[in-house]
This record gives sequence, C-alpha cells and structure tokens, in this order.
Amino acid sequence: MIFNLSKTIIKKNQFVTSPLTQSHMLLAIDVGNTRIKGAVFEQHTLLETFVFSKEALQINANAILKRYPKCSDMILAAVGNIEKEAILSWGKNLNVHFVSQQDHFPFRNLYKTPQTLGIDRMVLAAGAVWQFPNQNRLVIDAGTCITYDFIDVADNYRGGAISPGLKMRYESLHHYTAKLPLLTMEDPAEAIGNSTNESIHSGVVNGITHEIDGFINQYQQQYANFIIILTGGDAEFLAKRLKNTIFANSNFLLESLNQTFQYKIKND
Repeated sequence: MIFNLSKTIIKKNQFVTSPLTQSHMLLAIDVGNTRIKGAVFEQHTLLETFVFSKEALQINANAILKRYPKCSDMILAAVGNIEKEAILSWGKNLNVHFVSQQDHFPFRNLYKTPQTLGIDRMVLAAGAVWQFPNQNRLVIDAGTCITYDFIDVADNYRGGAISPGLKMRYESLHHYTAKLPLLTMEDPAEAIGNSTNESIHSGVVNGITHEIDGFINQYQQQYANFIIILTGGDAEFLAKRLKNTIFANSNFLLESLNQTFQYKIKND
C-alpha cells in the first residue's frame, strides 16, 4: 500500500517573473549529485517546487526570488559541489543558511564516521524524527544513489546502506560491457526478458525493487512499530512496484529542509 504525502507539481525551468503577494517566505535548495531541487515555503506550507540543472542554479534562483520577493531566507543543503561565495553574494536582503554536520539535529548520531555522513541523509533523518515521532523509521532516498537511513524509536541515528540508483545501474551495464546498449528507465513488460533490452529493464527495475523490499523485510524482522518513507527523484516510479506499505513523498527532503530551518532559528 502506498500513501502519497505530497501532490505538488514540479515545474522544470519554467518561472513566472511577476511577483506574488505573500508574507515571510523561505527558499529551500537541495543540491544533489546530478540536479538541483528547490521549494518555496510560507511557514509550513509548500507553495511551489522547482527542478533544474546545477549549472542553472544562479539564474533560476534569481528568477524564483523575483517571483517571491518576500523570501528573506534561503536554506541550502549540498551533496554536490557549489561555490558558497557566489551564493552569499546574491543579495543583501537574503539570509543564506548552509546546512552542515556541525548544526544541531533532533537525533543522536551513532554513525561510526559521523564526519562522512552526507548532509542530505542527516536532513532526511531529522525530517523523519519531526514528522513521525515515537517510532522506528527507515528513510529510503531513491536518487542517483539509493540511501537507506534508519532512526530508532529513541531518536538514535544508527546508519543504513548506500547502493547504485536506477540511472547508475543502466549506465554501468553499458559502460562496463562491450555490447550492452544504454537504455533509459522503463517498466519491464515481464519478469523474464525475451530480448536484450527487456532483460536489462527486468534486471535493473526488478533488481532494485527486490533490493528495497529485501532491506525493508530485514529491518521489520528486527524492529517493531516501523514506518518506511520513500523519497527522491525515482520514488514515484518505484513506489507502485514495492510490496511493502510505504509513505511515498518525493518532496520529503525539501520539507525536512524547511523544518531544519525552523529548528536552526530556535537553536542557533
């Protein structure tokens, strides 16, 4: 069973420059490995989401800020490389908040190498604590990589797993073989592929869904009172194929960034 927590329409590189009327607002930016996602929030209400390339960050962020002139703050979490000095120079009226490992988070980090834990995984863990209190949580982020992050009922971050995402699996089959073609994501017609292309689709898509269901089953055998949150760019594609009951929300990281901003303001 799938529960969709967010139905916001993502607009790709399409911005209306006429300003809207609004109260205090926040621009949340998630810099991933391959693309950037952004959202504008008014308090806890998500108004609009955006997706664009990393190269187009400044021009699109400027367009968003022009559309929402009362955005006085921006919070940014970056896995990919960005030029912080360039972002800080965007405007005198914009307060920029970079999320880092040194920030306060609502969980105890039990990772053996906390300095290597990605900012995106920390923000997702924080969002799981805030949105789903008093239970065990597994956050699965299906993007360039698939990350699994487990936070127990006592708000201890215990770690998880990292594996290749859908696009990376397709690309690796093409790159590391002599003759396999480079395909794009597609639902396999059958579990048993009757052509090279269908075999690749079956192997990649069914392999990844069996992996996710397998991880969930392992956690469920060990922990009770359990919730699974599926997010990331490939969440909607994968959610319908999973056997387990999940909460699917492709905007969970952006919503968690908004909550992280509120938490930073209270604790800084």
